[in-house]
Amino acid sequence: MKKLLSALFSLFIIFAVAVAAYFNQQFLLKQYDKVKGMYYVYKGDKAYRNLKMQQAIKYYNKGLNIYPEHYGAWYNLGNIYVEYEDYYSALNAYSQAFKYNPRMMVARMNYGIVSSEKLGDFDTAIDQYNKILKTKRNLVSIPYVYNNRISYKENKAIAYYNKGVAYRLKSLYCNDDWELQRKYLAKAIEAYKKSIEINPNSYDAQYNLGLAYHITGNYDQAGKCYCNAIKSAPMNYEAHYNLAILLRKMGHYKEAYDEIDKASTLITALDENSATQQYAAIVMNDITRSVYNNEHRNYLAEVLEEEKAQTKKHMAKKDKDIKSKETKEDKKKDSITSTGINFVNGKIVATEELDKAMLDNFGKCPSRSIFTGEVEDF
Repeated sequence: MKKLLSALFSLFIIFAVAVAAYFNQQFLLKQYDKVKGMYYVYKGDKAYRNLKMQQAIKYYNKGLNIYPEHYGAWYNLGNIYVEYEDYYSALNAYSQAFKYNPRMMVARMNYGIVSSEKLGDFDTAIDQYNKILKTKRNLVSIPYVYNNRISYKENKAIAYYNKGVAYRLKSLYCNDDWELQRKYLAKAIEAYKKSIEINPNSYDAQYNLGLAYHITGNYDQAGKCYCNAIKSAPMNYEAHYNLAILLRKMGHYKEAYDEIDKASTLITALDENSATQQYAAIVMNDITRSVYNNEHRNYLAEVLEEEKAQTKKHMAKKDKDIKSKETKEDKKKDSITSTGINFVNGKIVATEELDKAMLDNFGKCPSRSIFTGEVEDF
């Protein structure tokens, strides 16, 4: 009897499954397509990680034709199209990503960046950044486990920054309409300031805010922003360079010389033959003439003499260090001078002391006191 009941129950289950399958054919077919599509997306992800982009495109498209709701695949596909400079295909892929996942902020961000910086469609980019800023997120904070508050704030700061970039680029296309240009620059300034409120240590936001103020002729606030950018990232040459241009314009030639000297050093470290280095040299020569012609001859002479003395001191110390090495073991050891410079086989090698000294030197902004704008230091 028990066997009969068990058999009947099994038949009932099979019958129920068959009936459910019959009346839910579309659902089952969709699940089958989902599994099949996920398989091809998996193969696309594997090719993407191995930098086999053509294979990744083939597998992603195959998977998305079967299961188009996979927003992660759309996002990766967009990134690949950007690499190939197929920007319209990239925009289509990113738009599909946030179509199926409206909260996928990174897809909206990339859509805006490509629209603004590659295709010149500033209004579309700004619209996407505004949607990012308006999107509400459920903030969750579990100590030592999970915290999305930080990423949410970072996304907002980046969105405001990119919005500022879009408005600044838009201002460049106003031709001779200075009023319209000022309007867009004002919007750019507002966006940069909101980004800095969230992340005051952002070099890019501080530098671009200074640039926007510089263009509008607000030199006081431009100078303070450049100084803030220098404090945030001392080894980036752009802020030093623009601050030198600004100081030259204001007639502060001694301070301009100091900044263009730092900028030239950093540019040389990046690329000895760059066009930027050549132009920096021209600006430096111009500032040098301005220093000489504006009753600052003594200052320039002091700077040159100091540089000459430091060079002689370092070379003398280097020779002394080399001569004092008596054994092969000693020759392999680093010889650190009192200035933190490390000589190995007659060549200068970076040391922790030298790095710290350079950061301290390049991170200083002696001209800060010149500027009296309202931009707050951080």
